[in-house]
Amino acid sequence: MKRHLLSICILLLSACSNLPPAIENPPLYDISYSEATRDIARFKDAPVRWGGVVIDVENEQNFSLVQVLYYPLNSYGRPQLDKPNEGRFLIKSPEFLDPAVYKKDIEITAAGTLKGDIDRAVGNKSLRLPIIAAKVIHLWPAYEYGNYYGYGGYGGFGYGYPYYGFYGYPYYRGGYFWPYWY
Repeated sequence: MKRHLLSICILLLSACSNLPPAIENPPLYDISYSEATRDIARFKDAPVRWGGVVIDVENEQNFSLVQVLYYPLNSYGRPQLDKPNEGRFLIKSPEFLDPAVYKKDIEITAAGTLKGDIDRAVGNKSLRLPIIAAKVIHLWPAYEYGNYYGYGGYGGFGYGYPYYGFYGYPYYRGGYFWPYWY
């Protein structure tokens, strides 16, 4: 009985993640952007998982290219926008990627194989950008910034957080923790 209960718990917990396994789990040897750009020929056809922010989408007859500003990934595979970016790379997909969906400044993570590099003009400068043949592409939802306790402050009273009065942290009026100087 305990074995069955343990297996059911493991099954339920594993079902909670809605990320594709290729995005959630890095490759065995996770090649960083800086390693790959130093010696692109050495890492050709190596599995990579990179992410960042979409800059541009180009659709050709048989494939789509997404130009991405690279950011390091956190443990779940989401780009860490608070870290410095390291450069640009391209994601190549055999599918049509709609520019209305893959909009500028949306966070993206791709898992696939490193296929080499390609020349791209950025303004008047020509850059060699690494290119990934994507197997999985994941767009991240936008962060919802707001009050920790929901709309209208703590408990919906409209005071905002933290409010050091009625129901506020770290004290509450008339309570055990309120200072006696009032």
